Amino acid sequence: MKVEIIANTPLPEEVIAQAAKLCYSPVGVDEIKKTMTEESRDKFVDMLMSFSHASPLEHASFTFAIEGVSRTLTHQLVRHRIASYSQQSQRYVRLDNFEYIVPPEIEKNEEALKIYQDIMEKDKEAYQKITELLIAQKAQELIDGGMDEKKAKKKVEKDSIEDARYVFPNACETKIVVTMNVRTLLHFFELRCCNRAQWEIRQLATKMLEECKKVSPVLFKDSGPACVKGPCNEGAMTCGKAKEVREFFRNLG
Repeated sequence: MKVEIIANTPLPEEVIAQAAKLCYSPVGVDEIKKTMTEESRDKFVDMLMSFSHASPLEHASFTFAIEGVSRTLTHQLVRHRIASYSQQSQRYVRLDNFEYIVPPEIEKNEEALKIYQDIMEKDKEAYQKITELLIAQKAQELIDGGMDEKKAKKKVEKDSIEDARYVFPNACETKIVVTMNVRTLLHFFELRCCNRAQWEIRQLATKMLEECKKVSPVLFKDSGPACVKGPCNEGAMTCGKAKEVREFFRNLG
């Protein structure tokens, strides 16, 4: 799995602090900027993060390039609707030898791993064969009408892989670009960094948070699952490891 921040709002703490201060100030942003030092900014942001006044956090955003994840993960990821997504298309990109993600528990079981890998290879073969059959069938109609064979096959390829992709497993590797504002990110981390989250999206959320902390340790200082800055909110479903989880995320980054 590869996670990289490829763009973010410059000086996100300043943007958020200025936006929040404006709500309570009789003067404009220019005056707010003149009196705000780095120390006072960070102190104000710290205070803001403890309030329920979260709308200023929406003025700063982060864009991530994510690779080496499964379609299982992205189906979960796109449920976070206050975000923007651009994902590698299986309609336009021919994936004759697609990569796939192996769950850790399957990887540890020799027999299960063999079954899993065999199925993936059969999926690859099926995709290639179905694609070739559909291209040949669709192209022949155009060739019979006088079109050059190479041009005909190229013309029908997209429609053919669009249908052939139905054999792809959830394990199929994909790539996606994701943009979220800080408010959405904090909510995402609270849900998906939790031990109760599915293993792959938990791994992704943790890597994203680690990258965010490098850019803005002030904004993401107490970020992570709910137990990082308060009690576990999972009730009877708690993992029972709040102390260890809290220590891990406070030392992350």
